[in-house]
Amino acid sequence: MKRLSVLPQQCLVLMTCLLMALEAVPIDIDKTKVKAEGHVEGEKVENPDTGLYYDEYLRQVIDVLETDKHFREKLQTADIEEIKSGKLSRELDLVSHHVRTRLDELKRQEVARLRMLIKAKMDSVQDTGIDHQTLLKQFEHLNHQNPDTFEPKDLDMLIKAATSDLENYDKTRHEEFKKYEMMKEHERREYLKTLDEEKRKKEESKFEEMKKKHGDHPKVHHPGSKDQLKEVWEEADGLDPNEFDPKTFFKLHDVNNDGFLDEQELEALFTKELEKVYDPKNEEDDMVEMEEERLRMREHVMNEVDINKDRLVTLEEFLRATEKKEFLEPDSWETLDQQQLFTEDELKEFENHISQQEDELRKKAEELQKQKEELQRQHDQLQAQKQELQQVVKQMEQKKLQQGSSPAGPGGELKIQPPAEHKAADAPQHPAGGDQPLPPGHVQEPAVRTDQVHP
Repeated sequence: MKRLSVLPQQCLVLMTCLLMALEAVPIDIDKTKVKAEGHVEGEKVENPDTGLYYDEYLRQVIDVLETDKHFREKLQTADIEEIKSGKLSRELDLVSHHVRTRLDELKRQEVARLRMLIKAKMDSVQDTGIDHQTLLKQFEHLNHQNPDTFEPKDLDMLIKAATSDLENYDKTRHEEFKKYEMMKEHERREYLKTLDEEKRKKEESKFEEMKKKHGDHPKVHHPGSKDQLKEVWEEADGLDPNEFDPKTFFKLHDVNNDGFLDEQELEALFTKELEKVYDPKNEEDDMVEMEEERLRMREHVMNEVDINKDRLVTLEEFLRATEKKEFLEPDSWETLDQQQLFTEDELKEFENHISQQEDELRKKAEELQKQKEELQRQHDQLQAQKQELQQVVKQMEQKKLQQGSSPAGPGGELKIQPPAEHKAADAPQHPAGGDQPLPPGHVQEPAVRTDQVHP
């Protein structure tokens, strides 16, 4: 499962449309307290995949735009409303010719990639007459009506598509995870149906035992609470829990030193809590569920701390959160195993949907089997016709052999002489220069040799 992450500060502006443009003010930190090595200046920080299907195209566009000094300055001073309204996109007309040329090239490459994906999809269902231009309409991150040049509309569409997709990421993820859990339960119940009563009881007993074992774990601190952060401070950072300082904690876990805690940096804070519940060596622990638990923790903290909803936590937002009552006295945190993720009605509806899909696949398989049988019948018919023709040729060859003529020429082809040639070959030889046959009783005298010398 891909996890949602973010790009560096300036890239985030274009990607989420929600970044506050001002550069973060450096934060003072008592480095005598920090035992772990911090981020090295100039070190390249790898940007994780956003999970968007146009992730690479988005990154390349941002990288090219940031090479233009004018656009970079506008980007740093732009506010959220300017970006949402598309005003920033209109600045594209003022960038250098080299940047526009490179953007044109990137767009053509992206259009070609999408066309290739469309063709591969259509080929898989044996569809013909592909209208790429029509099918490109399903992609909302570029202007399909102009596949050759990158225009302000393309930048505006890219920003809005990325914003919408990222905002809907958690909602989509929840739905996918629920389907995953329902499929697990569906397959378990289907498996139980294949067992006799004794084996079924043993299997159900084992399932309840594993479920109980999974739930037997140490207390999980509320994500983002003082107890949870102090645990990271002590166990992960190796610092004295009595000297916990929120400002130092923030700076220490701002890995790329951009002045924000992004979603990836927040998710890293929950590793210790997750290790209390999940162990990849245990059969009862599902690592897919562990990642979902991590994302739920990150989503919860973002909802509580991220005041302006720009998917980034500033130092000010972080410090303000530490002053709340919930930070000091949080409610207990319910892990996934303590929640009902779906109802019986939802599971039944899900199973009905699966059943319909299976019926459709079964019908399609039957149609394919009929097509296969028809093709086999036609193949057998052609083979029979081929054998008949071979038999006819063989009979003709035998007939020619019986008539004393060679059935085949030097190259193996059939050789049939016309009747006139046979007649000419069997006719008696006439005297030289004579056209008529000799009369009966006449004896032909031997021809006089002109080369003989008479006495």
